[in-house]
Amino acid sequence: MSEQFVRLGTPHPHVFLGQNHARNERRTWLTIVLTAAMTVAEIVAGTVYGSMALTADGWHMSTHAAALLIAALAYLYARRHAHNPNFTFGTGKLGDLAGFANAVVLALIAVLIGWESLVRLYSPVAIDFSQAIGVAVLGLAVNMISAWLLREDHGHNHGGHRHDGGHHHAHHGYSHVADNNLRAAYLHVLADALTSVLAIVALVLGSLYGWIWLDPVIGVVGAVVIARWSWGLIRQSGAVLIDYAPPGENLPAQIRSAIEGEGDEITDLHVWQLGPGHHAAIISLQSLKPQSPACYRAKLAHIDNLSHVTIEVEPRAV
Repeated sequence: MSEQFVRLGTPHPHVFLGQNHARNERRTWLTIVLTAAMTVAEIVAGTVYGSMALTADGWHMSTHAAALLIAALAYLYARRHAHNPNFTFGTGKLGDLAGFANAVVLALIAVLIGWESLVRLYSPVAIDFSQAIGVAVLGLAVNMISAWLLREDHGHNHGGHRHDGGHHHAHHGYSHVADNNLRAAYLHVLADALTSVLAIVALVLGSLYGWIWLDPVIGVVGAVVIARWSWGLIRQSGAVLIDYAPPGENLPAQIRSAIEGEGDEITDLHVWQLGPGHHAAIISLQSLKPQSPACYRAKLAHIDNLSHVTIEVEPRAV
């Protein structure tokens, strides 16, 4: 039985970076500068003035600065190696790899916060409420600015282009898609902000009513919330890394709906994510009346986020 395999006639790029890659990279570096400056200031001030609260919060922020550095370096490396042919399908997944690593770091931070809170619950320590509240408020302000910088924009659309041949590269207008690298950086900042908010509440109530136990109890609550965020990010970024298609993924159904019918039947279909807003598909189909590659490409042209397509066509036995 004869086989028609649609092949590419000319070389083409495999750049599958996120829509806002450059913007997200710049904002991540800016957040690192802000966080690092706050970290150094708190550690130095804590050392000079003998404040354990300032010193501890400074070292705590340093862990988030390190996590943000992972995200920033992933953006930098992905951009610089976007055209490296050794990356068969581009560097779009580096952000998901960094996001997964940061999710693990976030989980470790949750464990440390939870453990420290339990230790303090059973062995209470004296708290300088006024100084601790001041540190928490200052940290919250920095975290809110950082969270604003790392926010994600939604609903942006842009034009696209398509290369001829069996491989289809399209950058259609598309709705918001998650950038797991940015999300990981954002969650680190949000986790820090959450601990600051919870600390302020606990410290204010503790100073008013003498409830020293409330601080570690709320610390445990914060650790649980952060752990849940971490687990969600691990699942989402991990799914991308192992090419797992979530049950709600509608791209396979869209592809089948666009191609099947009039004697054309898809016999094998693989769809996976290449990067934020970019998916690839390998389609094997049988047809009573095999059409040209351009015909099948035209049928898929309207599908958002489908950036790389390889099609194999075989005559279908009557």
